[in-house]
Amino acid sequence: MLTVKLLLLLGVANGAPIVLNKVLGNRLGWPVDGHVVLADQLPLFGPSKTWRGIVAAILLSGIAAELMELTFHLGLLFGACAMAGDLVSSFIKRRLNIPPSGMALGLDQIPEALFPLLFIRDPLMLTMEHIALLTGLFLVLELIVSRILFELRIRQQPY
Repeated sequence: MLTVKLLLLLGVANGAPIVLNKVLGNRLGWPVDGHVVLADQLPLFGPSKTWRGIVAAILLSGIAAELMELTFHLGLLFGACAMAGDLVSSFIKRRLNIPPSGMALGLDQIPEALFPLLFIRDPLMLTMEHIALLTGLFLVLELIVSRILFELRIRQQPY
């Protein structure tokens, strides 16, 4: 049951910015990097990483965790760590010259699952094997759900 709860929590944390973008479009979509361009002439993160998405991911993760009989506080931290992983992957993708919303299999999924799972390892007594399993399951499920969201016109890319 814990595995299902954590997969759902990963889905909420990583899906909230996508759904909110569909609902609000560009409204309130201030980029986290403030349009900063680094010495390599590429953006720090890119325009798709917004404060709106980060706040939504954190708050909705807190609410979802509380509804799943975890704690609100754990959910907030989980969402924040998922978004930290997402920002790290975006930073790396920009350095590899992969455009915003461009696909990088594994790099798009692993940090945003691994960071929060490692963070809650001790409080939930997760083993490294369980974390590896959850990360792998998230990678596969994220690819499937992304395709469905694309078909439903919620997501702009099928990955």
